[in-house]
Amino acid sequence: MSTTTDRYISPLQERYASKEMQHIFSEDMKFSTWRKLWIALAETEKELGLDITDEQIEEMKAHVYDINYDVARAREKEVRHDVMSHVYAFGVQCPKAKGIIHLGATSCYVGDNTDLIVMNEALKLVRKKLVNAISKMAKFADEYKDQPTLAFTHFQPAQPTTVGKRATLWMNEYVMDLQDLEYIQGSLRLLGSKGTTGTQASFLELFGGDQSKVDQIDPLIAKKMGFPGCYPVSGQTYSRKVDTRVMNVIAGIAASSHKFSNDIRLLQHLKEVEEPFEKSQIGSSAMAYKRNPMRSERIASLSRYVMVNSLNPALTSSEQWFERTLDDSANKRLSIAEGFLAIDGILDLVNNVVDGLVVYPKVIRKHLMAELPFMATENIMMDAVKAGGDRQELHEKIRQLSMLAGATVKQEGKDNDLLRRIAADPAFNLTQEELEKSMDPAKYTGCAAYQTERYLNEVISPLLDERKDLLGFDAEINV
Repeated sequence: MSTTTDRYISPLQERYASKEMQHIFSEDMKFSTWRKLWIALAETEKELGLDITDEQIEEMKAHVYDINYDVARAREKEVRHDVMSHVYAFGVQCPKAKGIIHLGATSCYVGDNTDLIVMNEALKLVRKKLVNAISKMAKFADEYKDQPTLAFTHFQPAQPTTVGKRATLWMNEYVMDLQDLEYIQGSLRLLGSKGTTGTQASFLELFGGDQSKVDQIDPLIAKKMGFPGCYPVSGQTYSRKVDTRVMNVIAGIAASSHKFSNDIRLLQHLKEVEEPFEKSQIGSSAMAYKRNPMRSERIASLSRYVMVNSLNPALTSSEQWFERTLDDSANKRLSIAEGFLAIDGILDLVNNVVDGLVVYPKVIRKHLMAELPFMATENIMMDAVKAGGDRQELHEKIRQLSMLAGATVKQEGKDNDLLRRIAADPAFNLTQEELEKSMDPAKYTGCAAYQTERYLNEVISPLLDERKDLLGFDAEINV
């Protein structure tokens, strides 16, 4: 019987998430971290005076990564407890240290601290990919900062902007996400070793009522595990509000990605900008000519999943009773891991799409020129007033002629002939040639190019310079 095709496999594993993110949420990562935490606890207890030897600790260190899964799984079938199964399995490999592994701790000592360590590692990878997405968008924005394009409000033609300025709108949302991510990641702490209800009663007993020694346990463990400290108070678990805050950041990145992908899909419909399309890629099984924006569609699809998934930690947090319940465990195993795996896939796609965006300036100009006469009417009217016309009379005439030109476009399917109509009206005293001179799109983009350059120089360049150690990432898309 096949081991890979006869059962469900998560698409996040097979199609979307990177190997790096999958490793962060792997069993190897989880259980080796458990063992590192048991070593940190033993070292701390030894340093504070408990009868634990260097030989015992060295024995534990020798078996951090060669996890005897077969022993742990067999034991779990007997005792129905994952932590105690791994305590037992570790003890089989470390007979000298067997008696002091997990001394004074509860299951949440390894479970919760590992969850926090894993989330921190996952946030590091998300941060790296987010910074690179911003960097790629910055290059795109700089390249096209002067390229006039038709802007839209309500997806209706509005005053022109530039392609680069539009990209700054995508970028700025990601910058806000990065700020949120770094703030939340900077606030992460370990649970430490708080005991069954958060009172550290077992450790007070271990150290003969010596409060000064109990006070040193959490800071020492945090330092050994590379964290700035532990949460000052808790029940048996760290507050599930932490998971909520982390997943809200992930959902924010998903929302920004969805907005970006929507814009690319609409622009690809207009044939102005396209996502990368592979040489042998098939757009449609029925319509061979099609170039569907499948990567942007996948970004949108996965982003909706991440945004909805963010409700899981919030609901779980709100349902926790007093110092501990266990109705969080199964939900956490799914929602946290899959939220990170999904956002990892999303950011790979975003980096890939931005890196290969194709711009079609001639199509952009064609669309812009079809609408520009309407947008140029204010300038045309001012020129006509300078030539001796009456502003109020000219305003009414332009309104009427614009309605007629609009009807020609919509009802007859013809080109916009507003300029011809204005040139034919003696009230304006302007020739067709003079009117054509006012049709330079760059005259109507306002401060777009300047705003883009200023944003890149004042916001993005310092941001990227401070995080230059994260730059240099090329996304690999599985399908």
